[in-house]
Amino acid sequence: MRKYLFLILLSFQGLLAQVQFEARVSKTTLGLNERLRIDFIMNIDGDNFIQPSFDGFRIIAGPSQQVSQSWVNGRSSFEKIYSYYLLPNQKGNLVIKQAAIEYNGQVYKTSPVKITVTAAIEEPKDPNDTSISADDNLYLIADISKTNPYINEPITVVYKLYFSHNIGITNWRELNKPKYNDFWSQNIDIKQLVAEEGMFKGEKYRYIVLRKTVLYPQKTGKLNIEPLSMDIDVQLPTNRRDMFGRVVITEGNKRVSAGAKTITVRQLPEAGKPEDFTGAVGNFDFKVTPSKTNLKNGESLDLVVSVSGKGNMKLFNLPKPVVPNALEMYDAVHTDQVNTSLAGMTGKISDSYTIVPQYKGNYPVKPMRFSYFDLSTGTYKTINSPEIMINVLDGPTDTRTTSNPNNTKSKSVIAEQFKYVKLATNLTPVKRTDFFGSTMFYSLLFLPFLILPIVILLKKKKEAIDGDVVGNRIRRNNKLAKKYLSEAKKQINNKELFYVALEKAMHNFLKAKLHIETSEMSKDNIKELLLNKNSDPDAVADFIALTENCEVARYAPSSSASIQQDFDKAVSIISVLEKQI
Repeated sequence: MRKYLFLILLSFQGLLAQVQFEARVSKTTLGLNERLRIDFIMNIDGDNFIQPSFDGFRIIAGPSQQVSQSWVNGRSSFEKIYSYYLLPNQKGNLVIKQAAIEYNGQVYKTSPVKITVTAAIEEPKDPNDTSISADDNLYLIADISKTNPYINEPITVVYKLYFSHNIGITNWRELNKPKYNDFWSQNIDIKQLVAEEGMFKGEKYRYIVLRKTVLYPQKTGKLNIEPLSMDIDVQLPTNRRDMFGRVVITEGNKRVSAGAKTITVRQLPEAGKPEDFTGAVGNFDFKVTPSKTNLKNGESLDLVVSVSGKGNMKLFNLPKPVVPNALEMYDAVHTDQVNTSLAGMTGKISDSYTIVPQYKGNYPVKPMRFSYFDLSTGTYKTINSPEIMINVLDGPTDTRTTSNPNNTKSKSVIAEQFKYVKLATNLTPVKRTDFFGSTMFYSLLFLPFLILPIVILLKKKKEAIDGDVVGNRIRRNNKLAKKYLSEAKKQINNKELFYVALEKAMHNFLKAKLHIETSEMSKDNIKELLLNKNSDPDAVADFIALTENCEVARYAPSSSASIQQDFDKAVSIISVLEKQI
């Protein structure tokens, strides 16, 4: 009686045991320069752990795995932990989404975790610590050539990273790129980053030019340039020395920002502004050049309107020529040969018009005007092109005259144009058939009665499939084995992820073929079950050896050739066991 009571109590205790899977964080509010630890804790040995995407964070360490199991007063406790260390990439309210595991065919997920990231905080310093900090030895500066330009006057922004001789820089990443709203902007390519010497805050510093940008303001008033922010990996010397007397170097991390900048843009003066001014600012030369002035019947010419010089070449329109009606002018073909450097845009832009004469005669192209604002003198200037005379040497003579309302000849021409239009019609109705009693009517009427038995059969088949718990588990494990084998092939160039996926593929293959769970996957048990299935002993030994090798190879050095060999070997062994089982 006591024996049965003890078994009943154990069964009742197993029913009360619940699967627990949760996410715990070291803090829910942290500064932009602080680290966050997050632990995913489970009280069961779950499979196929899927980490969240960690949007808004950067993983700086992890995942690390810890497993512990203990027995106290006849009761067992199990705990598995996946740990990560994260660094936030931005301020605001961030959410760490759900992680997931699989256990006994069920998927368990953690609850989302809300994290508040504030501005970087000042970390307290140890007064006894004399080691060098990156705070006083690393600066990101934005040099602006002019803070009160005219509209469409070029200015430059050069971002420089200054660092002292006391620290070293190993890597950097852009967190927030600068935004130039209400500016036309052009980045200048930097072919090679070179550290140079320069004075900063009265001391000698090294600096690197990270970015060069040319800006043309397109709006007057105060315009803001959003800051460039970077994450810098640095090497810092400490006040400790190793056994050989050398200074111990530590790896550190520092986030720097160039700060927001404000540009006050001035309006161009109204005094002396020409009526035909289209916004050209700089120093220019204006020309109107015909390809030829003497034409024969059927020939054409190209009239090129061009502006060359230095200024906002891409930000204004060229004037359009005016030609007589006897000359047919086609739309312009625009070309530009403009280079952009730190000094601004220089080069040439042009519009080429194709002109075709219709009649014999002499036709003038009126003079053209081009106005611009000269930054060097602070005044408006206008360039006039000369009148161009086009001589058409032969062809039909222009006999067009003004219209005469009493001209009977034009009236007769109009009448001739419409004499073929019929005013009377003889339309007949299109033959119609009634829908009621047609083939389509009876097809739609009896179609539901034909579909109903098919729906019932499909429903019964689905209920039978849903009731087959063992079969569903086998099919699910088969799918997982194929999924992770495919994932291993994709990650063949990433050693650690490759062996994780390969190990999961082999485990799920065993679950599908031997109908076992994770807790039953001991070496002896797997070997015994496979041999009972009439499997080849050599194939069984190779399968177990490869399974054990996945955990070791994940951290051991290996070449791409050995990884490819392990993948091919896994595919071969699984194929052999599939046929034998």
